[in-house]
Amino acid sequence: MWIGRDGWIAAVAVAAMLAFSQTAVAAEKRPPNVVLILADDLGYGDLGCYGAKSVRTPHVDQLAAKGTRFTSFYVSQPVCTASRASLLTGCYANRVSLFGALNHQSTVGLHPGERLLPELLREAGYATAIYGKWHLGDRPPFLPPRRGFDDFAGLPYSNDNGPLHPTMPGLPPLPFYRGDRVVERDPDQSRFTRRFTDLAVEFIAANTHRPFFLYLPHVMPHVPIFASPEFRNRSTGGLYGDVVEELDTSVGEVLAAIRRHGLESNTLVIFASDNGPFLSYGRHAGSAGPLREGKLTTWEGGVRVPGIAYWPGRVPAGRTCDDPLMTIDLLPTLVRLAGAKSPTLPIDGKDVGPIVFGERGARSPHAAYCFYAGDELHAVRAGKWKLHLPHEYLTVNGAPGENGRPANWGKAKPEAMTASGLRGIASRHGYRVERTGLALFDLETDIGERNDVAAANPEVVKEMLAHAERARAELGDSLTGRKGSGVRPCGDAK
Repeated sequence: MWIGRDGWIAAVAVAAMLAFSQTAVAAEKRPPNVVLILADDLGYGDLGCYGAKSVRTPHVDQLAAKGTRFTSFYVSQPVCTASRASLLTGCYANRVSLFGALNHQSTVGLHPGERLLPELLREAGYATAIYGKWHLGDRPPFLPPRRGFDDFAGLPYSNDNGPLHPTMPGLPPLPFYRGDRVVERDPDQSRFTRRFTDLAVEFIAANTHRPFFLYLPHVMPHVPIFASPEFRNRSTGGLYGDVVEELDTSVGEVLAAIRRHGLESNTLVIFASDNGPFLSYGRHAGSAGPLREGKLTTWEGGVRVPGIAYWPGRVPAGRTCDDPLMTIDLLPTLVRLAGAKSPTLPIDGKDVGPIVFGERGARSPHAAYCFYAGDELHAVRAGKWKLHLPHEYLTVNGAPGENGRPANWGKAKPEAMTASGLRGIASRHGYRVERTGLALFDLETDIGERNDVAAANPEVVKEMLAHAERARAELGDSLTGRKGSGVRPCGDAK
């Protein structure tokens, strides 16, 4: 039978609709896809839905409007490697002994005995990929292809760990990996967001027939910051605004790919940041909004980050939730959703699915959350209360820097620039060291941690100190000389 041109067009359209429908039906019968998008050093105040005025983030704002925006979403430590270790292990970084920010000289990484989220999901039949920054060890045993990811493209550590470092000249070329091989040196950083987005979209298209875990840990907006030519000078927030607006467009393209392939009703999308903003870098850094301090500190600006969940029909739309959650909770929550096996070693995170999905009467399964800086216990949160234990911390040393340089650039003495520990970090990045004593804050009325109410609430302080003591016993605390009975070693490739 002859079918004319119009008939062929109609037939093709019907076939496409049937294929789309069959894909959608099949997707709903399998475990959910998971897309985890992580920005680097994005502040609590850097998105429109969290109060930003000079940066336009319509796609992330829509994600929040159609999903749930969490306003007390935390990372376990306010720095890259430690934060990411917690995210993928479900453990406080102290339990797995991975702190700070690894670099090209580091020989350590996550121990092979730790069961990571991608490993658990891949064993449950998921396709897995990471496009962006890894930062959990660059020696062969620690790279993503050995840790549960089918595909990897990106950096082994931060983008400043190369010749473009703002304050440390002479670093070796920045490597760009595909799989377990270096395929480029000193790649064009202005193309990072575009490259990772394209790979993410391709991965979604290639895996419509099976559940997948897509981990998209963007390199930006960690200094040095770059936007692609298409986004330069587009925002009213300077270069930093351009960078964030490009990240927002990336989120939009990933969501469009999910919709295009009929996967929206069975895909959980989570958006977050790895820690607060690098405040000393001024206009090349973000904003903590109403929060105190930023990256490298356990004040709210360092550990409270944007957190958004989206899954039509499952995650309540248009909701704002102030229940405290932490990235350590993602692994047990996602493992349960996927029907995967849980790690055999003890972890610290708990299934917070009832809170994420808005179940009636859902409450946090945690008595308290702990906040460490390195191996020092700095703070504890329980309910609306946060107790800071006596500790030193970093604050910007004068006016924030300009043009990609930190505060007081060039004024530190050479010996200070090469010092180790907190004072070395301070000198290299434009901070000075301050100290806080024991201080209690009511975060419901004092989100900026300005009004110490310890003297008026001795019973609360006593209870919070008990939480701190339990953390010390299990995870250690170098400030009090505690080793921690539950601490496990990291991996070492020496």
